[in-house]
Amino acid sequence: MGIKEMLNLARVPSILMLGGVYMAYVLIGGVVFWKLEGDLRQKDINIFLSNKQNLLRTYTCLNQDGLEAVAQVVQDASKVGISLKNNYTVDGFWKFTSSAVFAATVVTTIGYGNMSPSTSAGQIFCVFFALFGIPLNMVVLSRVGKYMLVIERNISDFLEGKTGRRKCTRFFVHLVSYLSGMALFFIIPMIVFEQQEGWTYAQAIYFCFITLSTIGFGDFVADNNPNKDYPDWYSLLMASWIFFGLAWLALLINHSIDILERLNAHFKQGWCRQKQEGESGNAEGDNPDTQVEEEDEIKKSPITQ
Repeated sequence: MGIKEMLNLARVPSILMLGGVYMAYVLIGGVVFWKLEGDLRQKDINIFLSNKQNLLRTYTCLNQDGLEAVAQVVQDASKVGISLKNNYTVDGFWKFTSSAVFAATVVTTIGYGNMSPSTSAGQIFCVFFALFGIPLNMVVLSRVGKYMLVIERNISDFLEGKTGRRKCTRFFVHLVSYLSGMALFFIIPMIVFEQQEGWTYAQAIYFCFITLSTIGFGDFVADNNPNKDYPDWYSLLMASWIFFGLAWLALLINHSIDILERLNAHFKQGWCRQKQEGESGNAEGDNPDTQVEEEDEIKKSPITQ
């Protein structure tokens, strides 16, 4: 058995190789987050412990049990969306507009975690609502994404008929589509969130991607601050942005998957071609008839001085 046959037998299946790349990617990401956030998180813990000790020294009548009771009140107020800075309570999270946005986060599987049903009836309804709503949302988003793709292709075909340049036209249409989507679903919402929520631009763009990718950490949530009086159009804008932004990002992710699959097929075809050429070269070199013909041609060829 030759070296090439041994390598072919020892070749790792593609699924295992892909799984190894995936695991390595996740572990590398874990190491990077650990290095970037680990030290800062330890500083936050130290600051919290220092503030806690200062609070207990300042308010001597407040012991550990009292501090835990105050913390529980603050946590309950944050969960239901009540402001502690004012002498009155607001509507809380479960007004109609906020409830509609919550329903959108359920069917889109974003799930910020800032609000959740607490009654048994609400929890049971949430289960069945998500059970039928998530597949419906996937079908609708897929259909909307296909319509976006059809519009993009129609524009591309129209421009191809005018210019006669296919590759340049398609590249230009894709580029304009991506830039328009970035402006419509990232840049403009970033400016709106910076003005309405008081976030930095980095926090706003971070929130946009975490939301549209359905990761939904919940560390930043728009239309969630009980100390702010949001306009009525804000919740409607949020729901519309989430829906169409998800469709656009899904289309973008599908384009990325298609590009990766084409690259994988291209490299696989190149490897198979090299393998076939190597096998054919070895077969010709090992063929005795070919060697005899080559020797006869050498003997018959004239000798030049």
